[in-house]
Amino acid sequence: MRIGFAVPVTGAWATPARQVEIARRAEELGYHSLWTLQRLLNPAGSSDTTYRAVPDPLVTLAYLAGFTRRARLGVAVLNLPFYPPPILAKQAATLDHVTGGRLDLGLGLGWMPEEFAAVGAPMRRRGPRAEEFLGVLRALWGGGPGDAAEYHGEFYDVPPVTMDPRPLQPGGPPILLGGASEGALRRAGRLAAGWVSASRADPAALGRSVGIVRDAAERAGRDPGALRFVCRAAVRVRPAAAGRKPLTGTHEQIRADFDAIAEQGITELFADLNFDPEITAPGADPAGSMRRAHEALDAFAPDPGPPAP
Repeated sequence: MRIGFAVPVTGAWATPARQVEIARRAEELGYHSLWTLQRLLNPAGSSDTTYRAVPDPLVTLAYLAGFTRRARLGVAVLNLPFYPPPILAKQAATLDHVTGGRLDLGLGLGWMPEEFAAVGAPMRRRGPRAEEFLGVLRALWGGGPGDAAEYHGEFYDVPPVTMDPRPLQPGGPPILLGGASEGALRRAGRLAAGWVSASRADPAALGRSVGIVRDAAERAGRDPGALRFVCRAAVRVRPAAAGRKPLTGTHEQIRADFDAIAEQGITELFADLNFDPEITAPGADPAGSMRRAHEALDAFAPDPGPPAP
């Protein structure tokens, strides 16, 4: 199982300088990937500070691309209903070039009514809309330079057009779909390069979701073994205690949880401190949050493996 790390993306510690600091250190330690998330808006007056002060994930990844060379750069996830498909197709294709072909594009359906209302997007029939959305992306990313593309569906109608430059990765950045419902999981198996779990997913039940995605892929005539299964590990480092929840505890206990997650068929995991209120709450000290992030980076760093002969 490959190991990644989420850069600071919510709260007072989520500044560009601190994001670069974490990204550079993670790459030095051999982490496979770096991750952001999206939160466009928050309801006024809400006491939930989980998504406080979240910067735009694509702009953040473009910035980090200039300070990294090897690690893949991912977003988990962008909400499809907030974009016209050609706009996201152009942004992702451009970002794929900026990153040197290191972009992983996580996509989801969204869930916060206030965001849908603000962008004027309907919440109804999000699943069918998402399937057409993916069809538009692939139509615009396919072919060669100057080739025409078009798409005609119930929700999206694209006349014959050209969009260049195409993404650097053939066929476009790998699309990882989020979602926890059976319909969302089966959609990932049928149409995507893989699945990415949510921050609130039960770490002990990921195997069930993996199984549904793999079954859908097989039924669609695809190779389940070629799919990627990515876990967002919302870790909370705490002193050792009896009756702890998975991904909460000492560094050693959490690292053991990673092993249990890998046994469920997860192929990639990224440690994410952004869901720990001790790291991101309004009263959290950014310097203290960074100190704890560096400790986590060292503790969760991938095994470098045996030295080269």
